Amino acid sequence: MPRQPGSANRFYRTIQEAIADITEHGFDSQRRIDDWMERIRQAATATLTPLAEMEKSLRDALGSIYKRLIERGGIIRMHPGVSRFTLTQVKPKLRAELDKRIMASAQLIRLNRAEAIEKTLRRFSGWSSSIPPGGSRTVDRRQEGVELRKAMYSLPFVERRVLIDQGHKFAANLSEIVATDGGAIAGIWRSHWREPGYDYREDHKERDELVYTVRDNWAQQAGLMRPGKAGYTDQITKPGEEVYCRCRYQWVYALGKLPEDMLTAKGRRQLLQIREAA
Repeated sequence: MPRQPGSANRFYRTIQEAIADITEHGFDSQRRIDDWMERIRQAATATLTPLAEMEKSLRDALGSIYKRLIERGGIIRMHPGVSRFTLTQVKPKLRAELDKRIMASAQLIRLNRAEAIEKTLRRFSGWSSSIPPGGSRTVDRRQEGVELRKAMYSLPFVERRVLIDQGHKFAANLSEIVATDGGAIAGIWRSHWREPGYDYREDHKERDELVYTVRDNWAQQAGLMRPGKAGYTDQITKPGEEVYCRCRYQWVYALGKLPEDMLTAKGRRQLLQIREAA
């Protein structure tokens, strides 16, 4: 993510100049290595998009998810039975989740940037201090340059993945807030394992279509339902919790949407009464 035209070229030239200098002179002083490490740090930092621009991109990306799911009501598809009035009631919590997710994403990107720069410097320090005084004719300068640039050149891809992953986590958390305040009684796990190219987790595939009970929900407290074989939602990781997970819950609010074995005798009687009255 170059900050200005030529910043990536500056980083490339600095790396190549450092390699040429160390190859010629070798590890003849710590000062030589320290000087190059500082120049490399400055050149690497110059390739990065300014934090203010990065945070604006984060806000725009996560804000578009918020608009699609909350302001335009797209989240209702995952919550059949929840009214727009309920959605309006929980908006302050949902908005707070947006602000929290932006801050968390920005912090993660800052940490990844610092790690990429430090990884580059560690690689250079280790390599340069291994070259004997007087230099070496056996160094593959091109290959060493590739290795030294690798962490910084892969950073844009890492940052895009972070943003995508944080978007999935954000959507999952918004959905859980709506489910909690809307009175969901269970969640049906939906996995993307059938999607071509999706790197799914095997245990997430096994959860697909299983119905997990929301612990102490109103129907359970009323003696209308029991937890199914899958157990409770709080006994497993949440959708989007693990890195790059794109699973989600289809939330259940009505007794009639539960498997038969999750209804108690009292629950079956009440459901029958509801159907007869309809």
